[in-house]
Amino acid sequence: MDKIVIKDMEIYAYHGVHDFEKAKGQRFFVSVEMELDLHDAGLTDDLSKTVNYAETAELIKDVMTGEKFNLIESCAERVAAEILNHYDPVKKVRVRVAKPDAPMGVDFDTVWCEIVRKKHVAYLGIGSNLGDKEGYLDFAVEQLSKDEYIKVTAVSSYIVTEPVSDVEQDDFLNGCIALETLYSPEELLKVTHDIENSAGRKRIVHWGPRTLDIDILLFDREIIAEDELMIPHPYMAKRRFVLEPLVEIAPYAWHPGLSKTATELLELLNC
Repeated sequence: MDKIVIKDMEIYAYHGVHDFEKAKGQRFFVSVEMELDLHDAGLTDDLSKTVNYAETAELIKDVMTGEKFNLIESCAERVAAEILNHYDPVKKVRVRVAKPDAPMGVDFDTVWCEIVRKKHVAYLGIGSNLGDKEGYLDFAVEQLSKDEYIKVTAVSSYIVTEPVSDVEQDDFLNGCIALETLYSPEELLKVTHDIENSAGRKRIVHWGPRTLDIDILLFDREIIAEDELMIPHPYMAKRRFVLEPLVEIAPYAWHPGLSKTATELLELLNC
């Protein structure tokens, strides 16, 4: 990736764990390194194809002066989130916040924290077989779209499918969602559970009827095996109701465990 760097931007702000720091204020130095593709901008000399660094500097200043934080870690986190949310071309950002006048009681040059944050690509499977099925799936898309740390980039058509369990229940309506997110997999799982609960999801019968089911199918190219979270989803390669809508919106989505695309997985299932 190409980079745009703003180094040691001096900002007077009011952050610190002590009351006098929030009252009196002090100097902070903020550096950001934004990763994005600058090829088109270089060829066309068009500002709209890159990131306006003067505008970015104002955004950083607004974040640093608009709220009082206890920690420079919180400052850095907010700056990173605002840059990633504000600029679609920026895929990854490194933020350093330095505090040269920190009340430490010893001689030192400066103290800083540095974080790296990036946009993750995730694919979710959604399903419902109770009540207003389409309404519940639309609700999931709507709630995800409202989250400031999530950008929904594609939504598949909804398809009617038969339940896979022996529990007697109605047919499902299923679909897939592609998104970019600043959340970790664990944080995204909590968000999806909160949305399911808001839709009245009851976890009573395993693989039983449900108002709304949201599964994390893929997250970047990560492989996670935990009690509460399995990525890639352990059953996605065997489920046509997952692969068909996924192929519709992301035919080349990569399954890191099986080293195959969604299209290849569906072709194998059709054999």
